[in-house]
Amino acid sequence: MDQNQELAVAQLRRAVHNLGSSTETYGDITLMRFLIARSFDIDKTAKMFVQWREWRASFVPLNSIPESEIPDELSGEKIFLQGLSTKGHPVLICKANKHFPSKDALQFKKFVVHLLDKTIASGFRGKEIGNEKLIAILDLQQIGYKNVDARGLITCFQFLQAYYPERLAKCYLLHMPGFFVRVWRLVSRFIEKATLEKIVIVTNEEEREEFVREVGEEVLPEEYGGKAKLILVQDVELQPLTE
Repeated sequence: MDQNQELAVAQLRRAVHNLGSSTETYGDITLMRFLIARSFDIDKTAKMFVQWREWRASFVPLNSIPESEIPDELSGEKIFLQGLSTKGHPVLICKANKHFPSKDALQFKKFVVHLLDKTIASGFRGKEIGNEKLIAILDLQQIGYKNVDARGLITCFQFLQAYYPERLAKCYLLHMPGFFVRVWRLVSRFIEKATLEKIVIVTNEEEREEFVREVGEEVLPEEYGGKAKLILVQDVELQPLTE
């Protein structure tokens, strides 16, 4: 970090303390994510950080969502965790044609947190640094109207923006059918500009080739131009962290 960033982090720590919370167990790199997300506005960043801590304490009291709390969502076998991209980002794939709007909104939210936490943790190199990012791939091939879930998509992006600042490296949308364009326009209204700039809708061969290069053949499944097999998220075992 440069001198200006170090100063901003110090100011943020004081501002969070003044709000009655603490940054004691969080490193500078973690705090930098929040600062970037709020354009280095100290007051807005402090408020975001405190709200995040309060949300985390109430929604994820065990610091993770166990699989036993999200059985219906996992049974769909629609999410895959593929390993690390060429730049070291964990790669998450969602097959939308296996998804159906949830009848249990709370379980779906827990499912989103479970996925984000596990995907990010799969990028740790023995220990968490604090600036790990992920690549998300939403495969829209063979989806029908029964699979469309605008509310679910909005929830995913709102959670990313509010509780996982600067965790998204890229989000690729593949095989978007014509009827889904209107759905995406609706969803986009709820996505911040900084997040929208990280979303790529792959529509032609040049973009597809760039997508394969960015993600990497070693982790991309064969059906997307890679050499790997699909790996269900529940089949991925995380390595224990070192102190």
